Amino acid sequence: MADIVTLKDLCEELKLDPREARERLRAAAGDAKANPELAKTRKPRTPWQWVKGSTAEKEALRALRK
Repeated sequence: MADIVTLKDLCEELKLDPREARERLRAAAGDAKANPELAKTRKPRTPWQWVKGSTAEKEALRALRK
């Protein structure tokens, strides 16, 4: 089974408030041109989680560091 990275893990690593992180991710997922993998993997009403090392995870990290 692939390793899963959750939003909680990223928030702890980057020392971010989870609410602010979700807002940033929703905005980034809405921009499918800039973040195609993040937009494709986002499903409403499901936890924010990615396969470790995936393109979607890298796009999420980029969005959270802005």
